[in-house]
This record gives sequence, structure tokens and C-alpha cells, in this order.
Amino acid sequence: MRRHFSQSLKDPARTKEALLEWGAHQGDMLWLDSNGHHDPYSNFEACLALGQEVALFDLDGLRAHVGQGGDWLFGYFSYELKNSLEDLVSENGDALGFSELHFFSPQKLIILSGGQLHFHYLERHAAELMGDVAQIMAMAPPEQGTGPQGYTRAITTRMPRDAYLDRAHPLLDPIQRGAIYESNFCQEYFAEGTQIDPLDTYRRLNALSESPFAAYMRLGPRYLMCASPERYLRKQDQKVISQPIKGTAPRGVDQEQDQRLREMLAADRKERSENLMITDLVRNDLSKSALRGSVRVEELCKVYAFKQVNQLISTISAQVAPDQNPVDLIRESFPMGSMTGAPKVSAMRIIDRLEDSQRGLYSGAVGYFDPKGNFDFNVVIRSILYNAQKKYVSFSVGSAITAKSDPEREYQECLLKAKAMRSALGQGGA
Repeated sequence: MRRHFSQSLKDPARTKEALLEWGAHQGDMLWLDSNGHHDPYSNFEACLALGQEVALFDLDGLRAHVGQGGDWLFGYFSYELKNSLEDLVSENGDALGFSELHFFSPQKLIILSGGQLHFHYLERHAAELMGDVAQIMAMAPPEQGTGPQGYTRAITTRMPRDAYLDRAHPLLDPIQRGAIYESNFCQEYFAEGTQIDPLDTYRRLNALSESPFAAYMRLGPRYLMCASPERYLRKQDQKVISQPIKGTAPRGVDQEQDQRLREMLAADRKERSENLMITDLVRNDLSKSALRGSVRVEELCKVYAFKQVNQLISTISAQVAPDQNPVDLIRESFPMGSMTGAPKVSAMRIIDRLEDSQRGLYSGAVGYFDPKGNFDFNVVIRSILYNAQKKYVSFSVGSAITAKSDPEREYQECLLKAKAMRSALGQGGA
């Protein structure tokens, strides 16, 4: 059981920053922030989940807890969960050490919605509620992005340009032979023996991107700083929604140029073909559990503008049976097709051989299940990962390789996507 309390706010934006500052110093936590973006499937402006009352590390345990009239669960699915879902093996190195999945029932849950803070505390922590309210309301939020950088090593890549091109060109061969149609090929940027301020780094990254599925997570020595624009999967009652992103173009220097770039992206045959293939893959994934005839494409290749880039986004929905276990929807659709390629298993097998490191949490999903079994998860992209114990910081970027791809252009797209993470880490340039 949880004790509930709501506090009206005079300045929700200021309180949101204070809440994050307070929560980031309370131990294990997950912060989710929509940055003011609203769509028909939005649920709250931001939320903070604190403390691990119950922790789950396997799908069977998660399945037993979700949708059984239980409690909230927050956490993530790592991309490497694919090895448990399919006949796949990853032999690449893993320097970050995120488990395949990790979910926890929070001791304290605070949701910002409708100009109020809504507190949901487990009964055994209820005595701390009013004291926490007073601390949060009295806290002055820090200025964004003003903390010390603290870096001791330069960010480098495991796959310089020539190495990327050497591997991207052979990737075209299985596409031309018809073994796969599309592959999302990724590369890692990293630094060893370095220390960062994770909260300050997240604030810098979020200020640059202001994305609708931002997240900041601390679990032991492992941190996620995420500015994702992409929704993986949401369930609300019997409706399931997925919103894959495929197709990227830079923002313009002024409104006129930006509009021209948006129109060029919307008409780009190669970018549209990428999106169409992944939309079809997602339709197939959702159809595994969907009620007959209920899968539909609500939006196809619509251009959305974010601070750093323009993107093509499609929205696919389906209806599922009321007794459908929510975790099975994850089993049948994970990882997000936009991060794998099509057909999904064949594409993942090929890119595992060509990439230099395990993706880990990158390309996975972060989010929550509510007590009714509804859920919402992002795709972990535009993100920085950090293991404070190992002093290892990392981010990855990728692009889709199709039969019409120019590997040089794909490499430049990777550099464009890396720009925000490099800047948040205090390192500009390519």
C-alpha cells in the first residue's frame, strides 16, 4: 500500500529542477522527463522513482509481478536481452556491466502532473513524506550546466572513419543478396580512467536536446544520461502504440532553411524507405498479440523537429486482449526494430559480428509499468552511459544501412547524432 499526498505548485518548472536535484542525492533512482512535449499518449510531465523496495533481474520474475494488481515498477531492458529472447550470442566486450534487465519497485514515487507534485510513498516510508515535501519545496535548483566537468581523458572512437567504411561496405553485400533488407550499424565512443559529474552531464545533454523521453538513472555505480526522442512501446488499457524513428536531417540556421530541410527529408526516397521497412517490421511485431484487424498505421513518415535534428516518425497502434500479459508484448517486439534492421534476427546476427563492443543498455529501453500493467518505454539513444566504479564513460550512435546507402553519408549521419553527447561531455568537433 502507498500513502498519497498532492502539493500544488506556483512554479512547476522551478520545482521540477529542484525535485531532480533533491532526488539525485537520495541513492538509486530513475528520473523520467517529457520536457514539456505533449502527445495523445502523454501521461505526466516528469516523475522520480527512488529506492529499491523489490528488485527484479529476469523476465519470468518480471512477468509474475506485472499486471497482477501489484505495484509500480521502473527500470530497463538492455539490448543484450535479445540473447535470451532469440538464438543469439554476443562475443564483443562489455565495459559498462549493465545487466540484461533491471526493474525495481520504488520506495518513494513522486509524479509532476497538472501543476502538482503527487507523492506515492510505501507505508513504511510514509513518516518521511512531509519532511521530504518541505525539503523539495525549500530547495533552490542549481543553474543548469554550470558544474565542474572533471574529465581526465578525451573521448575516442573504436571505429574511426576508415574502419567504419571498411565494415559498412561489406554490410551492403547481405542486403544486395536479399539476406536482410536493412541494418542499423552502430559505433561506440568512449573514455577510460575518467570521472564525470553524471547529474551535471545529464543537465547539459537535456538542455541541448529537450527530448520527450529523457531519463536520468543511477543504479549503484552505473548511470544513464538519456535524451531520447523515440518511444519504443506504450500500453494504455487495451491499446498498444509504437513510434519508430528512421530518417534524420540537420536543423536549419533559420526558419526558411529549416523548412526546406524538412521538406527534403519528407521527400527523400532513401530515408522514407528506411522508415517504411521498420514500420512494416513493427506492424509485424505488434500483430503477434493484436486482436485480428486492429493493427493500423496512424502516422507514416511524419517530420518532427527536435533541437538538434529533424526526424521521420511513424506511429503504429494495435488492440490487445484485456488478459494479455504486458511482458509478453515486450518479448514479442524487443528490441525496437529501428535499432536492429529487418528481418530482425538476421540483422542482429550480422551487426554483432561487425560492431566492436556490446551495446548494453544502448538500443535498449527505459521506462515503467504501472499497477494496472500499463507501461511506457523509450528507446535508449542519444544517451551517455557511465560506470563510476570502472571510470568508464561511453556513448554510441548508428544509422540505417540499406541497398541505397552511401557509407560516407551514413558516417556523417553518425557524426551529426554524436554532436549533442560530445558537447554535453565538453568535447566539440567530430
